Amino acid sequence: MPQPYFQFKQFTVWHDKCAMKVGTDGVLLGAWAPVGSANRILDIGTGTGLVALMLAQRAGKASITALEIDSDASIQAQENVKRSPWKERVEVVQADFKQYHSPLKYDLIVSNPPYFADSLESPDQKRNCARHNGYLTYEELLKGTASLLSAQGIFTLVIPSDAAGCVTELAAKYTLYPSRQLLVSTKVNDKPKRILISFTFEKQECHTEHLLTEIARHQYSEEYVRLTKDFYLKM
Repeated sequence: MPQPYFQFKQFTVWHDKCAMKVGTDGVLLGAWAPVGSANRILDIGTGTGLVALMLAQRAGKASITALEIDSDASIQAQENVKRSPWKERVEVVQADFKQYHSPLKYDLIVSNPPYFADSLESPDQKRNCARHNGYLTYEELLKGTASLLSAQGIFTLVIPSDAAGCVTELAAKYTLYPSRQLLVSTKVNDKPKRILISFTFEKQECHTEHLLTEIARHQYSEEYVRLTKDFYLKM
């Protein structure tokens, strides 16, 4: 039976009530997103609260809003936040992003959005919502993000690499342009399966980085260890 929780160095994430469990995509997003001097952060589709908690650990003074549409996941995220050292700075809000409004803009917005839009859907509707972009499309995500992001703000998301062209093209409709991207391969000589992209309102040259997670099974690369060592227990 799978472990109902995942223990990190400074916090624990319980995920037994969530359709999507703790995974590499979320950890990469939480470790790589540029927190800089961000004071207000929004995590869209927080699930367990993993990314919000990682950003709270990295951004010592930021206030973080963790948005989640699913009631069970929202409750579990609230419980994970309450057990963490940052419960005063992270607020879990159960809401539909398509209906979400904020009087203040965010310095950093992150999302590990639904994906696998062209794959067979699961009969589990909660899992469909978490894994497929049929409910919240990339365009809806980008349009909403553009309205919530501060003028100098950054939007960072993790997506399948084959969606990068589509997402970048859609982002330009809302004057969001890639500034930095991380191409992620899970095996030596494999093509990148995931890409993390940061968007801003400023047109600029996009800086591209590459990350190999494993050099052999359960043998992590030096760059992956450097990126995640503040979080994983055994790094």
